[in-house]
Amino acid sequence: MESDEEIRRVPEFGFELAGPSTSGQEAGSGTGADRAQSAAQAGQRRRGKSPADKEHKRLKRLLRNRVSAQQARERKKAYLNDLEAKLKDLETKNSELEERISTLQKENNMLRQILKNTTVSRRESSSSANGGGE
Repeated sequence: MESDEEIRRVPEFGFELAGPSTSGQEAGSGTGADRAQSAAQAGQRRRGKSPADKEHKRLKRLLRNRVSAQQARERKKAYLNDLEAKLKDLETKNSELEERISTLQKENNMLRQILKNTTVSRRESSSSANGGGE
């Protein structure tokens, strides 16, 4: 596994490549720099890039893409970790609120019962005081 610094480092290549070109064109007996010099000496006007230049650009693009993909994976991992932490906090808060609701409902029911008992006992005492002598 490559380290983060190895992945992020984009090496600078010279115009010489170690292997054959992957651009579909066969490399001649010389390197890209030799071909460019010989073409300039011959007075030919070159159009486009040499295969070595194309390969160099392709490799740099591939490396930049690899670094970018790795950074995207790291951002995604950090984002998911943050979401998981928020989820845990919200689940904890939700549990606390559910427990508080339960406690308040019990207290409310108890107070309703007390109020009901108080009202019934007042009615009984007031009816016995008012109508008890009939």
